[in-house]
Amino acid sequence: MELPVFSQLESLGQGSGWEPLEFPKIDEHSRYELVTEDGTQVVRADTNGGASGMITRLDVQPGDSLILRWRWKVSNVFEQGDAREKSGDDYPARIYVAFKFQPEKAGFFERAKRKTVEVLFGESLPGNALNYIWANTLPEGETVPNPYTEKTMMVAVNSGNERAGEWVTVERDIVADYRRAFGEAPPPLVGIAIMSDSDNTGETATAWYGDISLSTE
Repeated sequence: MELPVFSQLESLGQGSGWEPLEFPKIDEHSRYELVTEDGTQVVRADTNGGASGMITRLDVQPGDSLILRWRWKVSNVFEQGDAREKSGDDYPARIYVAFKFQPEKAGFFERAKRKTVEVLFGESLPGNALNYIWANTLPEGETVPNPYTEKTMMVAVNSGNERAGEWVTVERDIVADYRRAFGEAPPPLVGIAIMSDSDNTGETATAWYGDISLSTE
């Protein structure tokens, strides 16, 4: 399960394995670029009142265990950040893990809405998602529903400014986290994204993302 690693990329964008992830009605995008930190190439993300990400598309059956590892660093958290409120649904850094949509578990109106998206935009929306976030006030280790949709669960793996400015390494079992969040085994993994966003709070932050890896051990 090799992901395209930032330390070895020649560029970001189409053809690199990491493509822009943008959202309707959000015109201001975060900026992502390859930079060198302590001799290693990483991605620097700058957000200033906007939102967008970089995503790598996957098709991975999680199995009994699937370990996601990465390291990241943030300049600061957002003063108005609050994972429980729409107005505070911004994070200087997050890892977005998207799972395949399961139509057999969706209602008629949701299936119809997704079909419309496919017809208009030529792409399928993912299903449930886990977001690993560097939170402001949500305690480290806590999981809450996203204030916009219960199909996305927010997992605080870091919280507050105490470790801002230093590299932090994170390791999570996606399967265990999905079971805990949604009460069932996860469907196939369809994408992993990095995202630094501040469209709700209007604040400013910089994040750095190191290589991300997936393994069964």
